Amino acid sequence: MVTNSFGFAEHPLRSGVLGELHARPFLPLKLPRRIYHFAFMTDDRQAHDDRQEILALAAKRGSAPPADDAKFHHFDFGPWDLRWEQHAEFTTYTWATSRDAEEPFAKPNPIAEGEVNFRGPGELISAVHMSCVARDRLIENLGERFHPESLCVIEAAEKCARVTTDFQVDPAGFSRILVEANKVTGLTATRAGRLCQRLLEIETYRTLSLLGLPVARTVRADLDRMELELASITAEIAQVGDHPESQDMLRRLGRVAAELEAQAARTAYRFSATRAYYGIINSRLETIREEQSGQFPTVSAFFNRRLRPAIETCNAAEGRQERLSGQLARATELLSTGIQADLEKQNRDLLHSMNDRARMQLRLQQTVEGLSVAAISYYVVGLVGYVAKGLKDVGVLPKDVGVGMIMGIAVPAVLLLVWLALREIHRRVHGADGDEKH
Repeated sequence: MVTNSFGFAEHPLRSGVLGELHARPFLPLKLPRRIYHFAFMTDDRQAHDDRQEILALAAKRGSAPPADDAKFHHFDFGPWDLRWEQHAEFTTYTWATSRDAEEPFAKPNPIAEGEVNFRGPGELISAVHMSCVARDRLIENLGERFHPESLCVIEAAEKCARVTTDFQVDPAGFSRILVEANKVTGLTATRAGRLCQRLLEIETYRTLSLLGLPVARTVRADLDRMELELASITAEIAQVGDHPESQDMLRRLGRVAAELEAQAARTAYRFSATRAYYGIINSRLETIREEQSGQFPTVSAFFNRRLRPAIETCNAAEGRQERLSGQLARATELLSTGIQADLEKQNRDLLHSMNDRARMQLRLQQTVEGLSVAAISYYVVGLVGYVAKGLKDVGVLPKDVGVGMIMGIAVPAVLLLVWLALREIHRRVHGADGDEKH
């Protein structure tokens, strides 16, 4: 167990939790600077392979490697420095240099020009070319460097810098961001590092948040079909006439519910990630303290007009899934209640039928018992007659006593004795059945 200078037992996660707050620090940034930021989608295997690649790159450049559990590392490769980060589902490489950085976007593609050479760990999802300069006079004619129809210009860092972007992809494949520091008001290296890092994060998370939009569009057709199927089944529930039809509708509801659950399981992570990334974007926009510059729209205004509808589309798709799931549950419950009521009615009718048959069997048994008493008594009286005749032949009975008279006198007694005997047998049989049940 880990202990500290206090002599207390320390929670095993304390060090990691505290270190997470400082896992990806902001690095000071001296102007001018040109920055190339790449974000790659990476799964567990690709992230593992990428760690081996970054270790090999560090060894090749003679730089200190990252720790085994590190998710962030800064490399100083002479004129270039590299900021490497691993996240839950993506990895970023941020290359920066002050060489040839005075003129914005003078070097549009460092990979094609051989300035930067590295291996992408996965599929590229975001690429940003950022130019950070310090000027006495801000650049004019921004429409010549950016697309005028989507141009956004803001004042940031308490008006110490102007940020310009159009969220478009240039011919080299980058999204361009221009950061102009005002030499009069000044922008320290620390503040410049924070501002540029947050701008890169905004652009990266903007792209990642939009990954949920194609998913929402894909599931829309399936949701339309499932909603129509549910509406059809619900309309049929009110008109169902017999138990077999209810069972068929219950099976149809089950198929729709299973399909919906499978769809929700496939899309849950993407939709929740979209919300999380959008929340980070809003947080970063608040942090940079953007203010409107002239008549140009702000980044927040642009996102509210272009990005927010996409996020709402994802939220709407997830909301439809939740509502449809609840409707399916209620329809299933309603149909199951009807089926249960039908089964209870059938069971009640069956019990009534069984009771009727039991009463008929009882009457039949009573009739058979009556016939049995008469038949047994008949044979017993016959035996009495034979006995009386024999006794008369041997002289035990007087000759004037008739055999028929003796048989007639014996009939009531024989009937009573036979009835009592059968009753005792039934009592014992029913008593034995009761003991077995207990």
